Amino acid sequence: MLEYLTEIDKIVFLSINQGLSNPFFDFLMPILRNPYTWAPLYLFILIFAIKNYKKRGIIMILFFLLSFGLGDMISASVIKPQVMRVRPCNDVPFKEQVTVRVRCGSGYSMPSSHATNHFAMGVFLLMVFRKKWKPIIWLSILWAASISFAQIYVGVHYPGDILVGSLLGILIGLFTSSIFLFFQPDEPRETA
Repeated sequence: MLEYLTEIDKIVFLSINQGLSNPFFDFLMPILRNPYTWAPLYLFILIFAIKNYKKRGIIMILFFLLSFGLGDMISASVIKPQVMRVRPCNDVPFKEQVTVRVRCGSGYSMPSSHATNHFAMGVFLLMVFRKKWKPIIWLSILWAASISFAQIYVGVHYPGDILVGSLLGILIGLFTSSIFLFFQPDEPRETA
């Protein structure tokens, strides 16, 4: 069964990495997955939260960072060393079929830390702001999904890595937002 899933993963990977290949994606996808691309967004979130929510905003930023930190630690330090899946761009002899559009990296592939981290942060923001700002629902998912998709397109992750990383990130985002909203609710809790 595992071999069958691995083969499906490789077929889907090649349909994205090779099948969707075009000059626009060749330009865009490396930019989407680059952490520096999103630095202005992170700065905006920091300023927005503190300016509009004061003390609650500072706590919100701490939980946003906690979402990222948990995602990165669990994916990179706990799961990857246990699974030890080789990246498609390093997978001999499969790498001969891979178009690598960024530096491959030497670390393991499963789960994608990019997917884990961005879905964790995206779901945290989604849960915190969904009642006040409806577009956050699709924007946060589109943001995390586009970064995750770019990981496949550039050749550094299989779709299965992205799927597992996304699910892990969603769970982490739900966990951190639940704690944040319990201790920092939008509305004061009524006492009996």
